Amino acid sequence: MSASRWQQIGEGFWNLRGSFRVGGLVEIGTHLSLVRLQDQRWAFLDAYSLDDEQIAAAEQIAGGHDRIVAVLNLHPFHTVHVRAMHQAFPRAQLYGTERHRQRFADLPWADECTEQSALHRRFAADLVFTVPRGVDFISANEQVHFSSVLALHRDSAAIHVDDTLMCLRMPLPLRWLGIRELVSFHPSLGFALQKRAGAAAEFREWAEDLAEDWGHARHLCAAHNSGLSAAAAGPGGLRPLLQRALQKMNGTLKRHQRSWG
Repeated sequence: MSASRWQQIGEGFWNLRGSFRVGGLVEIGTHLSLVRLQDQRWAFLDAYSLDDEQIAAAEQIAGGHDRIVAVLNLHPFHTVHVRAMHQAFPRAQLYGTERHRQRFADLPWADECTEQSALHRRFAADLVFTVPRGVDFISANEQVHFSSVLALHRDSAAIHVDDTLMCLRMPLPLRWLGIRELVSFHPSLGFALQKRAGAAAEFREWAEDLAEDWGHARHLCAAHNSGLSAAAAGPGGLRPLLQRALQKMNGTLKRHQRSWG
């Protein structure tokens, strides 16, 4: 996907790949999605410092600046572009996690936080949300960014996710063999699991539910890596890829259970 242009992923779902460099050197990328609501208005999922061309393109997609009515920040540790996004679309209702609200207390936040069920009910006609269980949503270790609010856009069957799930594009020799992308959970899971009995089992149950309930999805847009196309998802949708992602975490979950129960 382009690093600077909006790409249509599915019906009423557009995604933009942005730049993010760790330590100013290693490019891992980031992203922003623009989704259509049933009332034909639009909402952003997450934030990015858009240039004039990108703003104009988003306005064209939505049918006008005022038709973009909400910005939903879904990852508590993705905060770099929050203020710039609000400045670009000041009339869009601003939503964020509790950590966003604390870090930018001067911004006009909506009452509901994006990790809360009240927000999920507000957008239920258009979006389904889920928050991983058994892990810290906001880790005391600010280097652990595993958890986020995942969003499924109903009309497009597209999932927008930040660090929780990763989609890595395989090297060319593997793509020749038909292995195009690898879906996996973020490797920080072992640090994110809550240090208590039952946490690993709760996460496993959540991940199994995710594969079952969202397995029909055809598209996966993840923050710091490549996006997964409809064709690459295969006829079974994302279910087998999500199931394999959980299987790869078996060792991590078993080690946690041996230590904490």
